[in-house]
Amino acid sequence: MKYFLALGIILFSASVATASPVIPLRKGLIITSSVIISRENYYLNADTSMQVPLIIIEGKNITVDFNHCTLQGSKTEMQPNEFYGLAVLIKKGSSNINIINANIHGFKIAVMADSVLRLQISNCDFSYNYRQHLHSNWKREDVSDWMSYHHNERHEWMRYGAGMYLKDCRHAIIKNNFITGGQCGLMMMRCDSNEIFNNDFSFNSGIGIGLYRSSDNKIYANQLDFNVRGYSDGIYYRGQDSGGILVFEQCNNNLFAYNSITHSGDGFFLWAGQYTMDTGEGGCNDNLIFGNDLSYAPTNGIEVTFSRNKIESNIIKECDNGIWGGYSYETSILNNKFSGNRTAIAIEHGQHNSILANQFTNDKTAIKLWSREQQPPDWIYARKRDTKSKEYLVWNNSFDSINVVYNLMGTDSIKLTGNQAKNCNRIFKLGKRISNLDTSDENLNNLLLDFKLDDRLKNLKKTNLPLQNKQAGRNQIHITEWGPYNFRYPLLWLKNVDSNGLYHFEVLTPSNDIHQKNKNWKLKTTNGFSIIQNINNHITAKADSSVKERSIQLEYNGASFTDAFGKMHTANKPYIFQYKEFDPHFNWDINFYKWDSTSDPKKNYSTFVQSLHNPVYSTTQHAIDYTWWGAIGNNLPADSFATVGTSTVQLKGGDYLIGITADDLVKLFIDGQEIIDAWDDSYTALDENTNHEKTIHLSAGAHEFKIVHAEISGLATLMLYIQASN
Repeated sequence: MKYFLALGIILFSASVATASPVIPLRKGLIITSSVIISRENYYLNADTSMQVPLIIIEGKNITVDFNHCTLQGSKTEMQPNEFYGLAVLIKKGSSNINIINANIHGFKIAVMADSVLRLQISNCDFSYNYRQHLHSNWKREDVSDWMSYHHNERHEWMRYGAGMYLKDCRHAIIKNNFITGGQCGLMMMRCDSNEIFNNDFSFNSGIGIGLYRSSDNKIYANQLDFNVRGYSDGIYYRGQDSGGILVFEQCNNNLFAYNSITHSGDGFFLWAGQYTMDTGEGGCNDNLIFGNDLSYAPTNGIEVTFSRNKIESNIIKECDNGIWGGYSYETSILNNKFSGNRTAIAIEHGQHNSILANQFTNDKTAIKLWSREQQPPDWIYARKRDTKSKEYLVWNNSFDSINVVYNLMGTDSIKLTGNQAKNCNRIFKLGKRISNLDTSDENLNNLLLDFKLDDRLKNLKKTNLPLQNKQAGRNQIHITEWGPYNFRYPLLWLKNVDSNGLYHFEVLTPSNDIHQKNKNWKLKTTNGFSIIQNINNHITAKADSSVKERSIQLEYNGASFTDAFGKMHTANKPYIFQYKEFDPHFNWDINFYKWDSTSDPKKNYSTFVQSLHNPVYSTTQHAIDYTWWGAIGNNLPADSFATVGTSTVQLKGGDYLIGITADDLVKLFIDGQEIIDAWDDSYTALDENTNHEKTIHLSAGAHEFKIVHAEISGLATLMLYIQASN
């Protein structure tokens, strides 16, 4: 009956659209009945406030056919982190709304739906909307790039932008849509009983699909690859809370099946939520993660914490952790294929979990179960719940070429039976506080009765299963200043600088270029680099340290492509791309001081600075580039310290982008003038607020730089960078 009702709605919408009037888009347009948008390129700036949408759709039984027109927001010269506004709002109380064939770019959020019943969005392209400017680079991480999804009760997620943002929507169908080159694809707040399938939300710098307090949804057959940031192959692999699928705060009974979710910060990232941490109740429970490819995550293929879920029949290769299941309970991990992970399954303080009929191959550690002796004293969860690590069944798994099969510590009642291991270096690595470890062989074939197909996998709509990703390995992740490289445009990629100071570059060209195996590019100019070798899309060069502005410029002549900002370039037309760096030749004198409550930097800046007399440590460095996870050095403080750095540098006249990332407080002075003032702890409330940038004009000649920084507590960081804007 439901099928025929849905079919009737679709047929009704199609008949309405056939007779619909054709209208142009304009700012302030309110659509209350079915229309077709005249096919044009529209350049319309939205209001800077998200409360004033560019276009409103409201009513019932409405089809809006955008007719493949393009709606471009913001000014074309603006960078993606400056995009603003809401393009389309589907207003609260609307129902049976059908949005098709829209191309919307250059906004903070392309489409928002508020409390809409039976919404359908299909065949739309919401690519190249808002994304942050990233400050991490190939050699070091910048903490200002970290994202935080821990709160969304006031729609805090909107600050990261989205192709689609749905709140309080029911029975929506989101299918055959495309979102790339943004920060977040589809974000859902309190949305239940929706179906999301056949979409491609890949190569975004944050999240492919995100859920907050959303339950009973079916998310299947989507391409969600390369939603990633915070990764440099062989250098660091944080992920910075990016992910293919995000599930946060009391999301229950959802289906995630048959998706391709490779090369994402976390493939699947689930956290029970702040309510659970504060009360010990609830969680993100009874979700089914089935038949997905979750390989090549810099951090975790699957992270499921403080919750009860089913993880079945997935492929998880070459992740840091295949599954991170901290504080998971009554969770089933069944029939998955693990390969090449640092740790295939890692569970801290888990209870009553089963690890059944999985295949492990070439993982460093297959199964790691452990607990700490004490819980953090401020955790309400640990006071409300039993958090002992106990009651595991590990049955009928196969282990091949594993370094350590079982790494166990601080766990009670583990039953290992029916498992087979071959070519493994070490079966057990046992720590303290292990009790009731049962390795007796026992026939448990009756467990097969529980391996029936979950009802949520039945009656899925017709799908186009995602293609297997062609880019194998985490080394295919290339993070630019605007997010992950998508193999669709020419890029000169710096792979590393070796111990001899040689720069090793790879020339990446569009994957659709049939001539890419041959050279479709040539070296055009160099400045400050000597080319040592140029063979097979690889360039080796040596930098001239006496040159401040260095560059290697190439010219591409090949297939048509879309660049990093969504602009089309025609085939066989010369296109210039380059690597450049600016080394201003700083020589910093840096002093570190301790301070106490009598000179609290938050109370009075002048008093604080005047109190800094005797440094506890001094050094000379060519760069201000610090992240302190603990103390600043042996017998030196980790908290309540100050950093003062000064340097005089010769610069040519021009405009310069100057930035500082600092935790906690910082000021920058140039030639005695205050340029950046972030002497307020509000700047550290969110990681992204720790970065401060300003473009200024400097005359030719010598300039004195001075940085004053105060660390209060916790993580400390201080980084300065400067780029020549001309």
